[in-house]
Formats: sequence, C-alpha cells, structure tokens
Amino acid sequence: MEDTKIQWHPGFVAAMDMEFKEDREKLELESEHNLNKKPLEIDLLVIKKEKDSEIHNEIGRIFRGHNIMEYKSPKDQLDIDTFYKVSGYASLYKSYGKTVDGIKAEDVTISLLREAKPRELFNYFKTNNVKVEMPYKGIYYIQGISPFPAQVIVIKELGQEEHMWIKALTDKMKKTDLENLIEKSGELCDEYDRKLVESILEVTLNANIGLIEELRGDAKMGEMMLKIMQPVILEIEKKAEIRGKKAGIEEGRKTGMEEGRKTGMEEGKKTGIQEGKIIGAIEILRNFKSNDDVKKIIMEKYHLTESDVEKYL
Repeated sequence: MEDTKIQWHPGFVAAMDMEFKEDREKLELESEHNLNKKPLEIDLLVIKKEKDSEIHNEIGRIFRGHNIMEYKSPKDQLDIDTFYKVSGYASLYKSYGKTVDGIKAEDVTISLLREAKPRELFNYFKTNNVKVEMPYKGIYYIQGISPFPAQVIVIKELGQEEHMWIKALTDKMKKTDLENLIEKSGELCDEYDRKLVESILEVTLNANIGLIEELRGDAKMGEMMLKIMQPVILEIEKKAEIRGKKAGIEEGRKTGMEEGRKTGMEEGKKTGIQEGKIIGAIEILRNFKSNDDVKKIIMEKYHLTESDVEKYL
C-alpha cells in the first residue's frame, strides 16, 4: 500500500539518464512512450542515434536501435506474464514502423528491471529450459523465449559504484550509501544532471524516511542535504500551497454562504494558502530541526505567536 504513494517511475527515468550519462549524446530517451491512442505506455524507450555506437554502461551493452525498458518498483511483481507483456509492447512498437518491416525485430531489445531477483520468473525459465546467461553482475540475458534480445536486471546485484543512481531507487538504503549518494550529488556541476539527481533523491528520501532522522545529527550531512534538496523542498511547498488553495476555496464557499460568496472564497483562499505553506514548511523542517527550533523559525517567518504555531505542531 505504502509503495504506491511513492512516485518511483520519475526517479527511474532520471536514474537511467544518469546511468547513461557517458553516452547521453548517442541516445534519445522517451519516458512513458505511447504505443497508440489507447493507454499502452512503455516505461522508457531508449533510441540509439547511431546504430553502431558503443554504450559503455553495462545495462546498455545489449542495446540495438530501439530499446524498451520496463521498471518494477520494490513491491511490484515481475513474473512471466510481465515478461510476455513487455515482449508484446515490443511487438506492437515494431509493427508501428513507418513502412512494412521498417523496424527490424533484431533491432529491438527489451529490458526488465527490479530491485530484488524475481525468483518465480527465474524458476519458470529453469523449468522450461530457457537459456539464461549472466554476462555482467546482476544482468541476465534471456534467450529463446522472446523474438527480441532480452535482459532482466536485478538492481540489488549491480555494483554500487558503477550503478549508484539506479541502486538509489530502494526502500532499504544503507546509511553509508545515502551519505555517499548525497556527497556525489553535491559534486555535480551540470544543471541538467542536478535536476535529474533531485528526482532520484526525492524518491530515495521518501522511501527511506528513517535515514533522514539518522543524518539529522550529522551537521555536515544535514547542511549538504538541505542545499541539494532546496529545489525539492520548494516543490513540496508549492504542492502544499496548491492543497491549501483547494482547501481555501472550500472554506471560502462555506464562509461565502454567510458573508457573501465572493468575499468568503477569497478570504478562505488566502487562509488556505497560508496554512498550506506553514504545514509544508513544518514537514520539511522537522527532518532537520527540533520542535523548539521549528517553532521559532515558523514564528519568525510567518509572524505568528507561539499559540498560533502550536496549532500546527
């Protein structure tokens, strides 16, 4: 249930973009590529701009011209039906070429990624004599069951240094790995890379709330995290403002029935927006500050009395 509240897929797309950073100019990534007018979407379509270009990242060694990637979050199942579904997506994608056989079957690959090894799927392969090879740690090539070159990637088994971005998409992150991730993120100079890492960190921190509390006592880490996550914090405040606005409109309706609809809505809207901002700020500050510090900051920032702030704590 909790897993569905975390938006894993934007983090997945950002992580793969960072994984392929070294070969970014050779690739074109299309998130949630629509197969047709009906709601059939590929999680990530990766197109090689030059057919014969070599991809350095191990995940991309199998790549041909058109590469379909399916990501399963930690609590999602990856079974044989999912495998065939992705093969079906690849078949549909191939059939939608501009001309008959315009996209060759041998020029399409499928990749399925999941944190833990999908044991039922691998048991199926073994029972049905499907050939499985592991050319790289955590990367399994599946042969003879799909019309397309296929691989299953077990994220947990990948090397930490080589694949830190995709391995960050976990709800079981170790403190040392998160510290390393934050440090590496702080070293990035490119604005595009920083935006991608913000998406990854948002997923990571949402999925590992307990680790934030552990890092709170580390002054260096806390300061670095605040600096890196500032855009994410602003985005959370923005969402809180929207929630506050919606709540304010509803409150405005109620007030408007008594004091005039227009006046009531406007007043309620302002109140809701302000409350949304305060709540959003408190949610963030609590990860890094004590209740007394949070109270002091909110009082100063929003010009509130101590009793006013108590309502939100």
